[in-house]
Amino acid sequence: MARVLSLFRPLPFLVLAGRRKPTLCKMSMDSRAREVFVAAVEAVQPDTVVRQSIERKEDSVTIDGHKFTLKHNLHLVGFGKAVLGMAAEAEKIMGDHLVRGVISVPCGIQQTLQQHGKGHLLLKEKSRIKVMEGAKHNLPDADAQKAAEVIKQLTSELTEKDVLLVLISGGGSALLPAPIPPISLQDKLDVTRKLAAAGATIQELNTVRRALSFLKGGGLAHHAHPAQVFALILSDVIGDPLDLIASGPTVRSEVWPEEILSILERYKLLDSLPASVKDVLGRPGPRWKENTDESDTSGNVHNVVIGSNSLALKCAGRRARELGFRPVVLSPGVCGDVKSVSRLYGLLARFACSQEEPPPEIAAELLRLGPEVGVESWDLCRTMQVLDEGRTEGWGATCLLAGGEPTVELTGKGRGGRNQELALRVGLELKGLELPPKGPVFLSGGTDGQDGPTEAAGAITDSRLYDEAQAQGLNIDNFLTNNDSYTFFSHLSAGQRLLVPGLTCTNVMDVHMLLIPAIPINIC
Repeated sequence: MARVLSLFRPLPFLVLAGRRKPTLCKMSMDSRAREVFVAAVEAVQPDTVVRQSIERKEDSVTIDGHKFTLKHNLHLVGFGKAVLGMAAEAEKIMGDHLVRGVISVPCGIQQTLQQHGKGHLLLKEKSRIKVMEGAKHNLPDADAQKAAEVIKQLTSELTEKDVLLVLISGGGSALLPAPIPPISLQDKLDVTRKLAAAGATIQELNTVRRALSFLKGGGLAHHAHPAQVFALILSDVIGDPLDLIASGPTVRSEVWPEEILSILERYKLLDSLPASVKDVLGRPGPRWKENTDESDTSGNVHNVVIGSNSLALKCAGRRARELGFRPVVLSPGVCGDVKSVSRLYGLLARFACSQEEPPPEIAAELLRLGPEVGVESWDLCRTMQVLDEGRTEGWGATCLLAGGEPTVELTGKGRGGRNQELALRVGLELKGLELPPKGPVFLSGGTDGQDGPTEAAGAITDSRLYDEAQAQGLNIDNFLTNNDSYTFFSHLSAGQRLLVPGLTCTNVMDVHMLLIPAIPINIC
């Protein structure tokens, strides 16, 4: 593996006069990590991303390079956890050209925003947008289904002179349930729950959801035809696949009954299907009757991802640079078991903090782990090259950034989430390295501000963690076995390591951050 890195390494000639001096900063590593996380969250605020994506000059509007004219012909629908703030900003921009709107948002969200001083994300009095709350506990319910019916009715009444603005964010699927009759909402829920319990992938789950829904898989765009449709999407899915975010209501996808039956048969669910589901899957032809002029609607529908994990990492990198770090983005698609992810970050920390040439075994294990956790070998080689150059040429402190959504195997009944457990496990991986500010600091935080059923978004850790826990009588292994990372960090040093940003009003998955101090170099 050393040979792999040597392909990227520049000539070993060090020009001291030209070496960049690190920016001095009096803030602690911990404080700077928190500042960078705040910058990531602020970059994907619902009102911010909408404001940055819509350009209006008088009655002319441009979205993602597509221009249209406002003629009191704009209609708006939306569904998702962050959609209320998105809609408030869109109405400010469009003014009285907005004819009407309907949005489906989580139960209690208006009161919650008001209580947390987030009034700027609420609609103004006499708004033309109707707010419908539903999906209590993030599950489709009768209130969400009623909202979906109102949204379907609005879109079905549009003409070729109209423009439909669709706002989509995480949680949108549960807030737009529209099962094809005679399927009941409960029947659809039962099928998807059984699939999930059987180990079906997110792709398989969404394929089945689309087959049983009027509005998912391009159904919303179909009902809006012949109007022009612009969908602004705040992504909470790795890779930003348009057909998976909220099950792709504005992304046309073919649904073949044979494919659905194959999935259900794979998980041995065919015999237990409700009669209503068997009825719908047994029907020939498409889910809806296609309009005669709808053979190609791609020109009428524009899907734009306006907020994502990549955007959050980009803006986090800017803030890191202001705070004296050289930002390096590893990947926005980290996934897989949290144990493997923590090992990856531990190895990267050891690779970066080594004052001598790192043992080739470290690079070899990193390249082996990469595919397990969603990181391409090329991204790892690129990152190791940069870290290697930083060490050999004395480039100063580095901020390694990544994002995604790792998973945790539940073995206990404690309180915690994937970010706090990841931080705890990385803390163990860092054992033996130097202490900050001469050693690395790791942060993992959920951009939605809530990691599992706790008030924390994540936690910050470093090489002191193990000894600190031992001194305070905390057995880390017991907490990990019980998936009780929140309780651990709450007790450790009075909760000082917890990351508690409060209500963030957004969600683009998680942000991972490894702060690496400037490594002293030996000059012969």
